[in-house]
Amino acid sequence: MNILAIESSCDETAVAIVRDGREVLCDCIASQVDLHRIYGGVVPEIASRKHIEAIYGLADQALQQSQLTRSDIDAVAVTYAPGLIGAVLVGVNFAKAAALAMQKPLIPVHHIRGHIAANYLAYPELEPPFLCLVVSGGHTMIVEVKDYTDMNILGTTLDDAAGESFDKVARVLGMPYPGGAALDKAAKLGDETKYTLPRSKPGENPYNMSFSGLKTAALNLIHHAEQVGEELDIPSLCAAFSAAVSDTLVPRVVLALRQTGYRKIAVAGGVAANSRIRADILTAAKELGAEVYMPPLSLCGDNGAMIGAQAFYEYQAGNIADMGLNAYATKSILGETL
Repeated sequence: MNILAIESSCDETAVAIVRDGREVLCDCIASQVDLHRIYGGVVPEIASRKHIEAIYGLADQALQQSQLTRSDIDAVAVTYAPGLIGAVLVGVNFAKAAALAMQKPLIPVHHIRGHIAANYLAYPELEPPFLCLVVSGGHTMIVEVKDYTDMNILGTTLDDAAGESFDKVARVLGMPYPGGAALDKAAKLGDETKYTLPRSKPGENPYNMSFSGLKTAALNLIHHAEQVGEELDIPSLCAAFSAAVSDTLVPRVVLALRQTGYRKIAVAGGVAANSRIRADILTAAKELGAEVYMPPLSLCGDNGAMIGAQAFYEYQAGNIADMGLNAYATKSILGETL
């Protein structure tokens, strides 16, 4: 089954063609990073306009690269939630038009389910059930993947997402957008013990997380240094911050593995590219005898291939949309509108 998949939830316009949920025939991406770097972050209106400019050409490019024709496409899939509402609307409307014109089924895909499915492309042998740590710019959660479309959220962030915290601290430090990657690079040269930063303590739900206190502590430290004329050791602060985020995430993953009995842990989302988190997950899983699945860096960020991968299983589960499909800025991975 050849699925034409559209992803436009933030600042990447992506069109891919995926066969049977596991084989990527092409994955075309038009990045807006250089444009938004001027402003230090994504400008939603600009992102939406750039999606409109790029999406049709990318779809043609995808067909050419995969050496397929429109008649070879069996279904059209699209990210319908969550994301910047204007950006998501561009993808949804294009996908509806394409599905209608080609008379093909329209498959709605939740963006975070897509991130989880990126692991199916990297690891053809991976099948549910397993646990997945989702860490992205807007979402941080531990998900029990019971089946391809049957999921349960064990824990989530109570405030800021890990990725948003990385980007905010990086921006205040004057690092270029996207800040998380720049912070990770600097952290490799620092001493994580030089600065003391807080870790959130488990609450009523031991799997839940919080990053607002950590983010505020780091920002206060930076601003205090500026006010008193103290020189910051930026690499060491980055290392300390990365360690604090990892120390918030990894113990909860370990607890989830122990209490659920699962021995497979996947990592998904843009922050899955963070070197400290990847290393700590690998170390912890090895001690538990658990298998680890981490997508390559090319599949950590937003891309169309992950949407095409999840779409195959959504289609098998009968999750087909009609022309009334709408876009949503926020929606639970379980399908509930927030």
